[in-house]
Amino acid sequence: MKQKIKFTVNGEVREYEVAPYQTLLNFIREDMDLTGAKEGCAEGECGACTVLVDGRAVNACMMFAVEADGKVIETIEGLASGSGLSVIQEIFIEYSALQCGYCTPGMIMSTEALLRRNPNPTDFEIKEAIAGNLCRCTGYTKIIEAIKAVAKKIN
Repeated sequence: MKQKIKFTVNGEVREYEVAPYQTLLNFIREDMDLTGAKEGCAEGECGACTVLVDGRAVNACMMFAVEADGKVIETIEGLASGSGLSVIQEIFIEYSALQCGYCTPGMIMSTEALLRRNPNPTDFEIKEAIAGNLCRCTGYTKIIEAIKAVAKKIN
């Protein structure tokens, strides 16, 4: 039995009917065709599915879609403005802070959440903010450097 939900995603108010057992990740990927968030582990361990819910980084694989009712959801697709990339996206490219790209949307969303609440984070705060995002390609050094560059640019 489906349940009607109403929420805002990437600035647009939407209404859908969702199954009570459907994850937010499955819903945004399959029903909304927002495929930036990836399923890496389906256990909330890798961060590939990170989206913002009311401005907070959340593993979409661990949240039911019905819990999005009344919330503001932001995905990687909503960060770009017009046809341009966001500052975070541009600097991640500039600093080669991505390789295969699988973890990148989640990493960028975690960075967005961090910089909204703390525009001038320390190295420790950066590492803490991305601790839930696993990357098997970069070794994190370039990611941390990119986040520091974003913070410097926005300040």
